[in-house]
Amino acid sequence: MPEAKVSIPIGPGKEIEISTGKLAKLANGSCLVRQGDTIILSAACSGEAKPGQDFFPLQVDYREKYSAAGRFPGGFIKREGRPSDKEILICRMADRPVRPLFPEGFFDEVQISGLLLSADGENEGDVLSILGASASLCLSDLPFQGPVGALRVGCVDGRFIANPTYAEMKQSTLELIYAGLPDKVIMIEGDCKELPEATLVAAMEFANEIVKKQVEAQLELMKAAGRPKKTPELHLVPEEIRSGILSICGEKLEAACLVPGKEDRLKALDELKAAAVEGLKEQFVPVLGEEGFTMVLNQGFDKLVEVTIRKAILEKGFRPDGRGVEDLRPLTAEVGVLPVVHGSGLFTRGETQALVVTTLGGPQDAQESDSIYNTDETRKFYLHYNFPNYSVGEVGRISGPGRREIGHGNLAERSLAQVIPADFPYTIRCLSEIMASNGSTSMASVCGGTLSLMDAGVPIKAPVVGISCGLVTDDSGKELILTDIIGAEDHYGDMDFKVCGTPAGITGFQLDLKLPGVSIDLLARALEQNKRARAKILDVIAACLPAPRAQLSPNAPQITKIMINPDKIGALIGTGGKNIKEITESTGAQVNIEDDGSVTILARNMAVLEEVKRRVEACTSEAEIGKIYRGLVKTVRDFGAFVEILPGQDGLLHISEMANYRVREVGDICKEGDYVTVKVIDIDRTGKIRLSRKAALEDLEKEESKKQ
Repeated sequence: MPEAKVSIPIGPGKEIEISTGKLAKLANGSCLVRQGDTIILSAACSGEAKPGQDFFPLQVDYREKYSAAGRFPGGFIKREGRPSDKEILICRMADRPVRPLFPEGFFDEVQISGLLLSADGENEGDVLSILGASASLCLSDLPFQGPVGALRVGCVDGRFIANPTYAEMKQSTLELIYAGLPDKVIMIEGDCKELPEATLVAAMEFANEIVKKQVEAQLELMKAAGRPKKTPELHLVPEEIRSGILSICGEKLEAACLVPGKEDRLKALDELKAAAVEGLKEQFVPVLGEEGFTMVLNQGFDKLVEVTIRKAILEKGFRPDGRGVEDLRPLTAEVGVLPVVHGSGLFTRGETQALVVTTLGGPQDAQESDSIYNTDETRKFYLHYNFPNYSVGEVGRISGPGRREIGHGNLAERSLAQVIPADFPYTIRCLSEIMASNGSTSMASVCGGTLSLMDAGVPIKAPVVGISCGLVTDDSGKELILTDIIGAEDHYGDMDFKVCGTPAGITGFQLDLKLPGVSIDLLARALEQNKRARAKILDVIAACLPAPRAQLSPNAPQITKIMINPDKIGALIGTGGKNIKEITESTGAQVNIEDDGSVTILARNMAVLEEVKRRVEACTSEAEIGKIYRGLVKTVRDFGAFVEILPGQDGLLHISEMANYRVREVGDICKEGDYVTVKVIDIDRTGKIRLSRKAALEDLEKEESKKQ
């Protein structure tokens, strides 16, 4: 592979460089993508389809090595392990734009590896990884029908920025990850701060102009260094199999596809497929073998179901469950469904159901960053999504969260994060447990999350809801956008466009396509259709719980923040952490101390909270003239006693100030270890404290006489 390089200007002082022919020369195709001093290696390799395989096994991987940022991995094991959540999300982002651009029936194994080689701390590697996946496939001999362009779009002070730096993104009201062909969108995802639909459309149009430059540059690189494309082996269903299935199932297929209930529909289709197997196996098993016959029959039957459902929707306006194009499934919303948790919400849309639980905690419960960069950033709000086997009525392997769970949870999390007040002192965890699934469980998680947060008393700015729109098209150019797609419409349709938002605007979005791109105009229409559906869902949420509860759940821990003199932090912590450890262990509270003197206290109830506050203030308070204290006698001398009135602060109680009569010996009044009530009568310029028991008793007697 000869060396070649192209440069792509993407904005003032910004350019992307794609080069090939230097590294990973044994891969089918490879390249380096660079912006600033951030460099990504992308390599594409392929293998033959396995016998009996009836799907396209594309695997996209992305890894960030600590060495790229000049750091060592943390912990005992000094090498990178399983991929972080961030790496998994980037894998998904790079997968979705390239997957639709392989020919139907291509089942060869394809693996795309992205590796962060250098990280400058300013330019993110995720969109460079998408661009690298496209370029490495274009340079290979694989039948990839690209190239695609990809970039991040930010919006600062109303101005769009291509591939903004980390500093620019902190000021941005929008994060749009965009991938597409010239004038066609293939994938978008991101979040924004309640922006109108028109702003998102304008951002896509801005991105499209840069994608055109990226595509042109990749075509130029292909001419200079690309390998000749090989003719792929396509595993298509033989016509005689397709005709045979149609002859057996044809008259009954549409009726089975349009059975309203998911279970009943799947049962009807399984019965038809079994009839097709029985009717055709004698003819085709001797020719194709048992495994080959099963593969092509399953493939052929699934294709006929797809054609039947799409035709019924486009030509007759029939949806599998009998709804109209913009109709929502029946909606229900409940709160307070679990007795002990801090907040809970149950949202049901048709056969899709999400139970979301909110838990409130303190600063120590925040999620630490898993970035390779030196950063102390933590997340005070996070959402975890679980998709158990019973949600689809199946059995299967039970393991930890996979890529799908992490991706769906991230979309719901970033959509809800836009309405969490920045000054809310609690760490918040939402847990979405999918109870039943028939389409758009991530959007049900957003709606359930809103209910759960409000039930817990989190003062969110506004309720967030989400819904998905689908698409069905044909070769004549006819297209129909569907609101609230069910599983069958997602599987056999062309699009899954999820949008979340408040009454004021959009907070999160994600587009998946099976087509090689759609127009921005079509997405603009889908956004408006989605907005109308969200308004109906907002009405259901408002009817259930119109606003966050005025008080936090009584089951939630109590939290407060107090300020102390930063010079007193050491006194609070104590020698070797003695003081703070004693406070936390004896009360069970969390105490978090910041360098500016802010102390956050999290306790299980108000009584414990007040006790911890008293002890923190005792450790950090300074003696005040005229104030009465209950102090511990530390040392006794002939002339008086030294009394500790605050942790680490002693004062002298002279024998002459012990009583309103002449005291002959100090021991007549107090001994070491006794507690005495004293009043501060003087603090000299060196900080020495003079105490008086006599004055304290006189003041207390006066207070008592006033009460009488």
